Amino acid sequence: MINRGAQSEVITLMQEFPAVGLLGPRQVGKTTLAETIAVLFSPEPIYLDLENPSDQSKLSDPEDYFERNKGKLIILDEIQRFPGLFSVLRGVIDRRRRQGLKSGQFLILGSASLDLLKQSSESLAGRIAYKELSGFNAAEVAPKEKHPQDRLWLRGGFPDSFLAKTDDASLRWRLNFISTYLERDVPQFGGRIPAVTLRRLWTMLAHNQSGQLNIAQLGANLDVAAPTAKRYIELLEDLLLIRSVRPWSGNIGKRLVKVPKIYIRDSGLVHALLNLKTMDDLLGHPVVGASWEAFVVENLISCLPVGVTPWFYRTSAGAEIDLVIEQSPKKKYAIEIKRSSSPTVSKGFDLGCEDIGATHQFVVYPGKEQFTIGKNSIAMPLLDMMEVLRSIK
Repeated sequence: MINRGAQSEVITLMQEFPAVGLLGPRQVGKTTLAETIAVLFSPEPIYLDLENPSDQSKLSDPEDYFERNKGKLIILDEIQRFPGLFSVLRGVIDRRRRQGLKSGQFLILGSASLDLLKQSSESLAGRIAYKELSGFNAAEVAPKEKHPQDRLWLRGGFPDSFLAKTDDASLRWRLNFISTYLERDVPQFGGRIPAVTLRRLWTMLAHNQSGQLNIAQLGANLDVAAPTAKRYIELLEDLLLIRSVRPWSGNIGKRLVKVPKIYIRDSGLVHALLNLKTMDDLLGHPVVGASWEAFVVENLISCLPVGVTPWFYRTSAGAEIDLVIEQSPKKKYAIEIKRSSSPTVSKGFDLGCEDIGATHQFVVYPGKEQFTIGKNSIAMPLLDMMEVLRSIK
């Protein structure tokens, strides 16, 4: 079993809040993590899958059910199926607070972020904390695998895909996952959106991995209006399947690129959409550089503390930084991502670092050693860079 780095964070939140929301796409390991944590908080934790009719029936009178199981941790999975529960939970939590029960009462699992946050914030403000769970990251698999980084990059971080016995089995799982999302889950959240259209959109995003988002062009290629294409993108982002990284926009008097970069968050899904089964297939495909960049970005973002926002930087004059982490106005990390085993720093990166006043400059590459590039940049492996970002306070 692979230990999840989020476990300690969720435990800390459960010790401080009566309810904790664990957000992530389907099949990413939320239930497994929740059940692992649950035994630490309750001798007889209760798990309710709100897509299961028999579990739904148990909540025909939720206040009575929660009262009869007071003192036990209750896990509510796929809670977006029962949005009305949030107002009930507020009353239960407030009543228990008056009785001296303040933490570790409910662990809420959800597959859609924005919708769930909107629903719960109206009822549970100050009573719930959130933690996002992505697929396995490089630090989590490193102790278990001989070549974990390449395998994780190729197959992605969904547990069933990463742990499959063969590359063939992994690819079959991912293709089935994509079909299931298109045919079942996306219509559940996004109304009547043709599965064929969404697959085309997803495939176009895979070909444009790590590229800038062009809504008008996507709409034209899909034969839909730009606002419709924008709604499709927002839906996939809400389902935690894609990520947009906004451009850094400090007041520096430059002509800045203002369009976000777009990433399919799981590299394995990118490769499945492009029918790349093996490392040889991946290394021989034009997407290899962009896929590596997106893989590194997702791993690095998974290490950032709450409240620290990632950006990218680009100007019309050619200055460019793949990832900007601004800890404070006086502490800015500029990160360049290179696939080469002998990386060099581009002129555009140096210009970008001057523009934003970067205090720390790094190049992430697939090697194993740290060394200095030029005057101010340090090249380091992905795991080392993740450790640096974890130290941000």
